[in-house]
Amino acid sequence: MAKQILQEGRQWYVLHTYSGYEEKVASNLKQRIESMSMEDKIFNILIPTEKKIKFKGGKRKTVIEKIFPGYILVEMIVTDDSWYVIRNTPSVTGFIGTGITPTPISEEEIKSLQKRMKIEEPKYKIDVAVNDPIKIVDGPFKNFEGKILEIDETRGRIKVSISVFGRETPMELDFLQIKKM
Repeated sequence: MAKQILQEGRQWYVLHTYSGYEEKVASNLKQRIESMSMEDKIFNILIPTEKKIKFKGGKRKTVIEKIFPGYILVEMIVTDDSWYVIRNTPSVTGFIGTGITPTPISEEEIKSLQKRMKIEEPKYKIDVAVNDPIKIVDGPFKNFEGKILEIDETRGRIKVSISVFGRETPMELDFLQIKKM
């Protein structure tokens, strides 16, 4: 039943798993590599994640999200044995590739992904400018419309002017509480 796979050098491959089982698969793989003495063929397992800022319940939180849910990266030398160990790990659905042969991903892609993962603090993405019309999407003034007066990118805060009871009222909001109209 073993499929004939040509041995290639040490490269990174993309492994498809059931979504939500990435950590479990990584843990199972590590145990299988150790118990089946495959350390000389399977080297690294990587679940690509990044930090993102979310606004929930009036508070800003930094959360870690998977960049590619349902996928794991594995650095390995593809042989019949290493292919079999990975392919028969619970919750693994297969390698990404053409036909039965796994396709390696380029070194540039891996470096770009690792660089993206190493960013310690997420940057604020503010794609608005002073006087832009906005809509408030969170907080006590949700669904109010207004315009931007000031932008403080370092703090991720925006001063807006909204109309409350016919009066222009300035207020400071988190940039995650607004959306550009």
